Amino acid sequence: MEFSSKHLEKAIEEIALLPGIGKRTALRLALHLLKQPQSQTTDLATALVNLKTKVKQCQSCHNISDQDICEICKDKSRDHSIICIVEDVRDVMAIENTEQFKGIYHVLGGKISPMEGVGPHQLNIETLVSKIKLGKVSEIIFALSSTMEGDTTNFYIYKQLQSSGHQLKTSTIARGISIGDELEYADEVTLGRSILQRVPFENSLKS
Repeated sequence: MEFSSKHLEKAIEEIALLPGIGKRTALRLALHLLKQPQSQTTDLATALVNLKTKVKQCQSCHNISDQDICEICKDKSRDHSIICIVEDVRDVMAIENTEQFKGIYHVLGGKISPMEGVGPHQLNIETLVSKIKLGKVSEIIFALSSTMEGDTTNFYIYKQLQSSGHQLKTSTIARGISIGDELEYADEVTLGRSILQRVPFENSLKS
């Protein structure tokens, strides 16, 4: 594809690096931006720079936040004794949209996947165990996707919690979520019911 402008070509190359965006879609988006008022393009550029430079990771749960501690962790009306373990921030958003969960979260940042070179030490598991050792947590909810990698991660964390010597309730979301499904794609009603009707994690080991 030939371009009459190097600046246009560079913009298309960068846009095309985004997931799900091909060269043709990148071209269409770049030409669309060219037609917009400069203020709109400037606002977009500023928002993207702020996204990279000002968005932080919550020091407590690893959710995204504008502050060192996210709004969920700072909310004193939530039950801080119940922690819902999720794979990434998209799962936090999905569960929050159900308005059914009033505890707090812990974002692992992925799941154990030897095929992709992801091991336990590359996830936020140690900080979770440290929270448990403080003795203020009464229940852990495993809310990872029901895939082989998700189940492997659940079981690894479960064994880590057992070896920590702290007695606490462990549960997993009810299987209203189909086997192999990702949480972010579940409808809010199904996901909300899965949270409310969670079952003891030990039961999932027998299935």
